[in-house]
Amino acid sequence: MVLNTSVEETNDNTAIFTLRGEIDGNTAPRLEIEMSKFAEIENFVIRVNLSEVTYMDSTGLGVFVGIYKSLVKVNGQLLIEEVPKRLDRLFTITGLDNIMSINRKEKDDGADDN
Repeated sequence: MVLNTSVEETNDNTAIFTLRGEIDGNTAPRLEIEMSKFAEIENFVIRVNLSEVTYMDSTGLGVFVGIYKSLVKVNGQLLIEEVPKRLDRLFTITGLDNIMSINRKEKDDGADDN
């Protein structure tokens, strides 16, 4: 199980994470460490593109919840973007879509919808 992460820092206090692969118990701890570097910076924005994430379990959701809580404490924001249909269900079932900023993937062919 592999998760490839690329991070782009912009000049406007924003880090853009683009994730590819699977977020599970093996890969989530490294993701949490990478995102935590920014989660305690005041007024910081973390944008996460999930369009190429093929699988995520509860440990992945836990990472996003922890980062979200840290950012809220310092007036930051977590923006989860390009969420495929399958992952969107996880955010919906858990009710996280009601508290986090989640943008769904516009074109989702449903190939990962099994």
